[in-house]
Amino acid sequence: MTASREVRLKRRPEGMPVREDFELATIDVPAPEPGEVQVRNLWMAVDPAMRGRMSEARSYVPPFALDAAMEGPAIGRVVVSGDPAFAPGDVVWSRLGWREVFNAPASALKHRDCTVLPEQAHLGIGGTTGLTAWIGLLQIAALKPDDVVFVSAGSGGVGSIVCQIARLKGHRVIASAGGERKTAFLREVIGVDAAIDYKAEPNLTKALARVAPEGIDVYFDNVGGEHLHAALAIANAHARFALCGMISQYNTTDAPTAPRNLMQAVVKRIRMEGFIVLDHLHREREFLADVTGWYRDGLLKQAETVHAGIDHALDAFFGLFSGDNLGRMMVKLA
Repeated sequence: MTASREVRLKRRPEGMPVREDFELATIDVPAPEPGEVQVRNLWMAVDPAMRGRMSEARSYVPPFALDAAMEGPAIGRVVVSGDPAFAPGDVVWSRLGWREVFNAPASALKHRDCTVLPEQAHLGIGGTTGLTAWIGLLQIAALKPDDVVFVSAGSGGVGSIVCQIARLKGHRVIASAGGERKTAFLREVIGVDAAIDYKAEPNLTKALARVAPEGIDVYFDNVGGEHLHAALAIANAHARFALCGMISQYNTTDAPTAPRNLMQAVVKRIRMEGFIVLDHLHREREFLADVTGWYRDGLLKQAETVHAGIDHALDAFFGLFSGDNLGRMMVKLA
């Protein structure tokens, strides 16, 4: 038996989650059965979409079960293998984060090559976060030459990658974030052309108009609410909006806030498309070829905020909603 700690959901949150909604439990993990693999997690990541799985509301993935370990993307190392496809020492990706050690069927794991990308990058620029940015910008928003790109939550895990890909392809990039620390990160580390501190701006629409006098052609939405309203107001005709997430709405207990100027989508012939990265996993190999090359050439940075230990996993999760993270929010487990 191997002792392992795991974070469980005890009750379904109402509004913003609190610590009492969770518990940290210790279990014994037996030796793996034939066809199973035992993995010790090295890294796990948290993202805002996990909030949706804490509810029983119908969605594209099942809700987290109560009194059971939650799930999330993780990178681990094989300890013991009962399947010939995996050997001790292999680095693997799984959706079995929020725990230190686990047994799983081989089908739940994917090999990861860390000769170029570091281990944790497979949860960021080389993981579903990076794939979300890549698909959203290049396929959903159909990036075209000379587009002006606006990215909300540009200092976050997905947003920081969207900004970098748009920049390395030669586009003018405008991004929003909350606070001077984050806007400085956008300007000095990510390299955007203009950064809007939405917390310091009394009118986000006017702020966007000021830094984008030529209008915007692409909007990558991670926030919704007032950001979506501002993007609709400043968008050029035939703009394309990739709707990735709306974190401003995730913890509200009131009716969701729709943009007051939604008619602009009709007047300006704007194409708005929501997307889920799970629908695009078949393009993973093509995506990895791109980001590995960009990373090798120094064109793409792995932006991350790291907490240490499973006992700080909830600190990382809560930090997403208090605005603590720059880049991908990570937990180093080993």
